[in-house]
Amino acid sequence: MIIFAAMKRRIILITGGQRSGKSEYAERLALSLSEHPVYLATAHVWDEEFRRRIENHQLRRGDAWTNIEEEKYLSRHNLYNKVCVIDCITLWCTNFFFDGSVDSDSQPSVSEALEALKDEFDRFVEQEATFIFVTNEIGSGGVSDSVVQRRFTDLQGWMNQYVASKADEVVLMVCGIATRIK
Repeated sequence: MIIFAAMKRRIILITGGQRSGKSEYAERLALSLSEHPVYLATAHVWDEEFRRRIENHQLRRGDAWTNIEEEKYLSRHNLYNKVCVIDCITLWCTNFFFDGSVDSDSQPSVSEALEALKDEFDRFVEQEATFIFVTNEIGSGGVSDSVVQRRFTDLQGWMNQYVASKADEVVLMVCGIATRIK
């Protein structure tokens, strides 16, 4: 009789700017840990160009991956003993921030969105699995002249800090180079 030992929970956060190599690094890491990892995509398809980006990502990953699309409620998915790339926190935050609407008057408050995100994150990572979260450092640039962008940058930054505080490892990507910071 073969008995499989349960995987311990492990949280890895990979952060950096746009086109810094975050997703590709996360995918290589996942494949080094599992022959059949899970890719949990949080993107909402806003337009045709974005749909093509998603399709290109899926083609690049190939058949080894199980692909799941989930815009908000990650905890719906059982990932017990799996290695999962969650790409990405930024788009996930966008889904809670806009909550189906780009009308700034109907957005939840930043504190409401942040609490909902934290609660969902905590429920999701209760599972015994390896979670590889990808996120963006959108607050590294200048301060936006748009109140909506400033509010979102606050939300994103606070969520990144929350996930990093729970992570076992944090990697900063710069120009395709991974630098371990925790």
